Amino acid sequence: MAYHQCTVHPEKVEEVARGMQAPQTLDRMSAFLKVVADPTRLRIVNALLMGELCVCDLAALLGMEHSAVSHQLAVLRKNAVVSVRQAGKVKYYSLSDDHINTVFNVTLTHVNE
Repeated sequence: MAYHQCTVHPEKVEEVARGMQAPQTLDRMSAFLKVVADPTRLRIVNALLMGELCVCDLAALLGMEHSAVSHQLAVLRKNAVVSVRQAGKVKYYSLSDDHINTVFNVTLTHVNE
């Protein structure tokens, strides 16, 4: 089997290396993407794009048990994807910031191309 001779371009490698993100940053990005890549959590994010909802509303909307939705919301909250606001005994969930909306919409645009 013949192997292609590869010529390294040190200047280009150096230039790209300077512009790359730190491994720790890429690890955090990977962890975030894994969290939102789960189909159930992505459905929750999709619903919350319309505005804040309580667990009962999300459970009804997604056809899921209250406890299952609560578990997924806990994962999203731990990873700063959603925020919670309490009004009396009811907790309302919303997306933590506009970046989540941007990630969702950019991904949607990409898969629809």
